[in-house]
Amino acid sequence: QVQLVESGGGLVQAGGSLRLSCAASGRTFSTYDMGWFRQLPGKEREFVGGIRWKDAGTYYADSVKGRFTISRDNNKNTVYLQMNSLKPEDTAVYYCAAKPWTTSNWYAHDEYDYWGQGTQVTVSS
Repeated sequence: QVQLVESGGGLVQAGGSLRLSCAASGRTFSTYDMGWFRQLPGKEREFVGGIRWKDAGTYYADSVKGRFTISRDNNKNTVYLQMNSLKPEDTAVYYCAAKPWTTSNWYAHDEYDYWGQGTQVTVSS
């Protein structure tokens, strides 16, 4: 079992930065790939980026590439999403999620076994 708790969301002006954290509990956290998703009301949950457990390789959606950075600290059981140059269209609820490292589809929601409760990010223009 893995439990995930996000934090760090809030209100920021366009061009600003936020860092989200995702704290995990559970002995097997370090063997899970971690993804970040975001969702607007009435819309599909959208893949933002992910990080592999074995070598910390990262993947990003085109919409955030070059602005967002994902990192993980397995000793602290925490994954981070550093968001820079934020835009109003980045406004959403952000979720972290864990999927087994043996699966390869980062974009598919049903590949992920565990989800956090979400944290709101609001970017004002």
